[in-house]
Amino acid sequence: MVLLAALGVAACAAPASRTSAPPAATDLAALKRGDAVWLERVSFGLDSGTVAAWRRLGRERYLDEQLAPTNEALPAPIAAQVHSLLQAQPHDPAQILPGLHQRRKAANAMTDGPDRDQARKALNEDGNRAAYQAVRLQLLRAVYSPAQLREQMVWFWLNHFSVFQYKSDLRWLVADYEEHAIRPHALGNFRELVLATLEHPAMLQYLDNAQNAAGHINENYARELMELHTLGVNGGYTQQDVQQLARVLTGVGINAGPAPRLRPQWQQLYLRRGAFEFNPARHDFSPKVLLGHNIQPQGFAEVQQAVTLIVRQKACARFISRELATYFVGDIPPPRLVEAMAQTFQKTDGDIAATLRTLFLADEFTAPGAGKFKDPMRYVLSAVRVAYDGRTISNTRPLLDWLNALGEAPFAHQTPDGYPLTAASWASPGQMSRRFEIARAIGTGNVHLFDPQDSASAPTAGFPQLSNRLYYEAIEPFLAAKTRAALAQASSPQEWNTFLLAAPEMNYE
Repeated sequence: MVLLAALGVAACAAPASRTSAPPAATDLAALKRGDAVWLERVSFGLDSGTVAAWRRLGRERYLDEQLAPTNEALPAPIAAQVHSLLQAQPHDPAQILPGLHQRRKAANAMTDGPDRDQARKALNEDGNRAAYQAVRLQLLRAVYSPAQLREQMVWFWLNHFSVFQYKSDLRWLVADYEEHAIRPHALGNFRELVLATLEHPAMLQYLDNAQNAAGHINENYARELMELHTLGVNGGYTQQDVQQLARVLTGVGINAGPAPRLRPQWQQLYLRRGAFEFNPARHDFSPKVLLGHNIQPQGFAEVQQAVTLIVRQKACARFISRELATYFVGDIPPPRLVEAMAQTFQKTDGDIAATLRTLFLADEFTAPGAGKFKDPMRYVLSAVRVAYDGRTISNTRPLLDWLNALGEAPFAHQTPDGYPLTAASWASPGQMSRRFEIARAIGTGNVHLFDPQDSASAPTAGFPQLSNRLYYEAIEPFLAAKTRAALAQASSPQEWNTFLLAAPEMNYE
């Protein structure tokens, strides 16, 4: 079969005469190709509500709504799930960490035997549950929020400022990391976003800055802050700058217990916000020189000065602009587009929304080309959004299972560089074969998305009806001849669905 061969998946051709996907009429004109691509990239994939909002508002007003969303209301059943998840357990690290440390200490104090094993097993299960709740929150919002661009940027920044849930206590911290470090700043100011991640216990644990103190310098976070978070690997800094930044960051750490007893001269410099702590007793108060600028001893104000200095570098503007353009436009984004975005980033002092506006309104954003290959997150979510088109799921476990199978589960990338943004890591034959199996599961209704949470009972959803108005309005006009030929050979509506969801057009945008 042409379509499956193009995907690198073997299958037997079905007789063309047995197709069960009848034509459907629509009273709305089909979208233009550029509009469909634009809308697909701004969102996590097309659904009827997204297309209707775009038709009602037009491109620029729709973009205004996405860059400064006033409507983030979720469907009532989804809102109830989100509320339940937010209320299910404390997410504040200042509340979580003390009890967690006590439980771990008590388990370690037990003698070897069943009781100790059970205590450790219970702790591990609680951690897995906390991490899964964070993933559920993220996926439910990503599928259903009308503020689709915010959800995409939450995912983008979670990947950019990546943390690995299986290090230390991070499974209990990732929900709060998304909720309070990433989400409020996803469309805001880049400097504030950097500082929010810098102060969060998840980042401080993951990149070891909680161990960074005068006389015991740990350069890990300082290096990644410059290389991965702000300036890029060729950002014009030196190893000496890394060392100087590490000294600036001494004393930035975590404390979920009592405040330390400090000398009188240090008490005014002590800072505590939740479980975040700046402890001047652990800080290197000697003068520093960072990127050619003098930084005088002043406690945590040194950190704020250093972050401001770094994010105002031209290299930072270019690096962040290139990362955004790579994610939204293509693996090798047009240099002129990156430069225009970088200029906006610098002129607005790191305004993320303004930089995105330059990106989304540029001619290069939808210029004819090979298209942007979807990473697993965008593929899975776009397939669910187009297939079930607003129908509210109750079980997110299949979504996570699919993302695990494709190698891009949230909070599961072990190294701090985050998941790749380019197609090379996601377009292998093995990847495409797994995508076809996911397309088959969705297309045939062989999913548990509508079962009680985490249920393993037989699927009861029925298969989706993809030959609908959304299809004829925004998908069918842009299908290649080979895809149409493959669809014409489908032997049932379920197989037709599968072929469509696996088509190259559903893997690119």
